[in-house]
Amino acid sequence: MAKLTMRKLKNTELERLTIEGFKAITKTPLIVVLDNIRSLNNIGSVFRTSDAFLIEKIYLCGITATPPNREIHKTALGATASVDWEYVENTIDLVEKLKAENINVLAIEQAENSTKLDTFFPEKDQKYAVIFGNEVKGVHQKVVNACDLCIEIPQLGTKHSLNISVSVGIVLWDVSVKLNS
Repeated sequence: MAKLTMRKLKNTELERLTIEGFKAITKTPLIVVLDNIRSLNNIGSVFRTSDAFLIEKIYLCGITATPPNREIHKTALGATASVDWEYVENTIDLVEKLKAENINVLAIEQAENSTKLDTFFPEKDQKYAVIFGNEVKGVHQKVVNACDLCIEIPQLGTKHSLNISVSVGIVLWDVSVKLNS
């Protein structure tokens, strides 16, 4: 097999959207909800990942910090300007609002009767909101109870959790690919 020549692309070759272009382009019908995230670096990472997958909006709930914030900006790398976001104090109130707007709300959590991510296939004409929980306690049980479905990332090793920024990356990539294919 012949070896391909691989040259890293320069930033100027990546044809990235401007912030105005990002705001104008059709988004993936997916909303991210952060339920009481304490790490500012995790919040910034979620913004950056949401930008990468053209996520419609991020809701920051409870103790989750909001931009502008130097620590969020450090990992978001400007994505707080491209991705729409809103602060909502009570996650349950937000879940009820989203469901009233016919948005399917999915808790990303390990739970009884959860659906494994690899077996979850979103409907193409449906909008979804995915809720990620606190780094220690996860998605609050009352929030899980209010959701339409619980999605679990299958894990095979000895640890039974992933960092929230890793979980967000896995879920947003998987669901975005399924919705956009």
